[in-house]
Amino acid sequence: MAPPDRNGDLTSTRAILAKGWLFLVIGILASALLIARDPDWRAVLLLAVAVWGFCRFYFFAFHVIERWVDPTYRFAGLLDFFRWWWRERPTPRVGHSSSDRGVEKPETD
Repeated sequence: MAPPDRNGDLTSTRAILAKGWLFLVIGILASALLIARDPDWRAVLLLAVAVWGFCRFYFFAFHVIERWVDPTYRFAGLLDFFRWWWRERPTPRVGHSSSDRGVEKPETD
């Protein structure tokens, strides 16, 4: 019997859920320790803004890039995203905006 592949994707639903909840617990504990160390409202506000900003970047790195910039590519993680970004360096498409995705513009003379 061959040993299980330890390098593949996580496929167990229970393990995926456990991993997600552990990330949440780690974030809550780290935030609580930072706030306990410096219980100033500005520190709390800055921590909240930092968390929000990182969450938005994560969304950008995976959902936005895969959906609108390069639909053929699937990222395995942030390091993979940065490697792709360094290699590809997508250039903005002239004449395209988010409002005209998937809609052909009529030809004008």
